[in-house]
Amino acid sequence: MTENNHGDEQNGNAVPAPRDTGGEVIRVRKGMFGANNGGDTSGYGGLVRTITLPGASSRPYGGWFDEVADELEGALEEQDLLPENAIERTVVDRDELTFHIAREHLVQVARTLRDDPALRFELCTGVSGVHFLGDKGRELHAVYHLRSLTHGRIIRLEVSAPDSDPHIPSLVEVYPTNDWHEREAYDFFGLIFDGHPALTRIMMPDDWQGFPQRKDYPLGGIAVEYKGAQIPAPDQRRSYS
Repeated sequence: MTENNHGDEQNGNAVPAPRDTGGEVIRVRKGMFGANNGGDTSGYGGLVRTITLPGASSRPYGGWFDEVADELEGALEEQDLLPENAIERTVVDRDELTFHIAREHLVQVARTLRDDPALRFELCTGVSGVHFLGDKGRELHAVYHLRSLTHGRIIRLEVSAPDSDPHIPSLVEVYPTNDWHEREAYDFFGLIFDGHPALTRIMMPDDWQGFPQRKDYPLGGIAVEYKGAQIPAPDQRRSYS
């Protein structure tokens, strides 16, 4: 059972700030549903929203979060790896703990989290891809969800890479169940997991061009073949306006 009582142990200074009062602003979004040429009929055309990523948290994090952070940093030091070189920042946000890891140290950190007796995050339940166009130099993010069955804890690892160099080390050798998840993240986001045993598309056709869940992927204009029939692209279908 997951421990979820660390909030009771936090003091006022350890509670993370709400996302809209701190962190990194990566984009100011205007309107809704991507319509910016007068085609928004939702009534939200004047909506202005700041897209902010939560910034680094300071100690104490609260509850078992500090214990996990201490054990991880100590275990890395025992391997002659300075924690500050591997852990870019630690974020406590929405009652969740995330370690942002430098991609070149991802495999070592993951193996440490799995094997250290005080940590024992034996299970990775998958990797999610994220594409932030406004996060310049680190537009692509891979987010790993780790669970400790021994200690009943859940944490996240997050790794970033630029659009121009979308390479991240594969974790299949540490967590074999990531095989299919990494293929899906590659298929939809174009993240290249170096060392994966067979990094091929898993959902889209092998000859598909582009990565459909990237924010710069076109939302129309792609015709689809279905059982020998040609379905027009969305921007070529009947208009009701």
